[in-house]
Amino acid sequence: MSEVPRSVWGRLPSWVKSLSEIGGLPSDSEELRVRKAVLVLSSTLMATLSVVWVATYAVLGLWVCAVIPFVYQVASAASIYTFARTRRYLLFRRSQLWMSLLLPFVLQWSLGGFRTASAVALWGVTAPLGALLYVGARQAVPWFAAFVGLIAVSGALDPVLSAGAPDVPGGVVVALFAMNVLGVAMTVFALLEYFVRARERALAALEIERTKSERLLLNVLPAPVAARLKEREEVIADACPRVTVLFADIVGFTPLSERLSASDLVALLDRVFARWDQLAADHGVEKIKTIGDAYMVAGGIPLPRADHAEAIADMALAMGPEFARLASESGHALQVRMGIDTGPVIAGVIGRAKFIYDLWGDTVNTASRMESNAPPGAIQVTERTFERLRALYEFRPRETIDVKGKGPMKPYLLLGRRRDHRTPVVAPATTTGLANTLTSPDRYTPA
Repeated sequence: MSEVPRSVWGRLPSWVKSLSEIGGLPSDSEELRVRKAVLVLSSTLMATLSVVWVATYAVLGLWVCAVIPFVYQVASAASIYTFARTRRYLLFRRSQLWMSLLLPFVLQWSLGGFRTASAVALWGVTAPLGALLYVGARQAVPWFAAFVGLIAVSGALDPVLSAGAPDVPGGVVVALFAMNVLGVAMTVFALLEYFVRARERALAALEIERTKSERLLLNVLPAPVAARLKEREEVIADACPRVTVLFADIVGFTPLSERLSASDLVALLDRVFARWDQLAADHGVEKIKTIGDAYMVAGGIPLPRADHAEAIADMALAMGPEFARLASESGHALQVRMGIDTGPVIAGVIGRAKFIYDLWGDTVNTASRMESNAPPGAIQVTERTFERLRALYEFRPRETIDVKGKGPMKPYLLLGRRRDHRTPVVAPATTTGLANTLTSPDRYTPA
């Protein structure tokens, strides 16, 4: 038997919880579980309240009138028992709705009309209300129409019925009037309150799940792109004229992967990339993706920013020392090399399953080439990135290199931020390697 979650019922007595779970199936949706539980509990409540009418009419000697609510009690108990055994919800729902609609009118007619019966037919409104709660708004309309029709018939028959009405004391009539009004009002309020609370809890749980999904979506896509996807289905492809792209790759990772266990290898990558993710967030740039041990990030997308090149340069300078610290903690001699280029890109979302926000264009390819041709431990940038950053950062020029698909290129090695911004400084190239003589502690010194 399927259990109704604690979030739905709260601190209800255990016997109420057990009763609410009658007829539940493991395959039931949360909404269907609530509908079944409310129907069972409301049927039990009305059958219990019928004791008052059975006892009252029995004391007055109106045995036929007493039998009708008694029959309703027995029939309700039988239908609940059958539902618990067979779990046939449709049969249980229909039987309860039909009894709730017809038997109050039959009782009223047997008592001689509206006055003598204290308008007991008012209980028939629980049928269209139940149809509204258990079936749906559209299906509830015929039930309400049937209730209105029976009220009209009762009104037409009332003069005839009242002529043969039994003698019921006026005080009893007034008391039963109050009980009928109060009983129906209490039942309606209890059903609506119970159902609304259950729906509110279900909606709250749904909101929690929606928040989780939103968080997962934002882990895959930039927030502005995710918002566009949620608003309308469209192909997202943006031409971004000024973007700076960075690729980073762990040197010696392939041999390391052959020595480490799978769990240790993934744990190492997770620590490195998690820290780089935080650096990306701190510098306001967008992580694009990881491929194996390669890491790609870009500045100036999806929203443009004037200092995209500076943001990427600062992140690159922070990535090196952070990686060195993590590599030292892991006990592995590892280095990272990076490549940066600045220029136009195409940005968009591709795929329907496991979709990804990605970049295309010559800038992306060139940044990748800068990384693959960079010395271990170095940050290598293109000439156009160098031109954007030369007033704020120190560089060392490299000899011209032949880049696949690009031909001869003049790259530069990013060394760190300049202390004095008045005059651009480019450190001379050396013939004895890439040893960096800068001593500023806030700079990343390539190995």
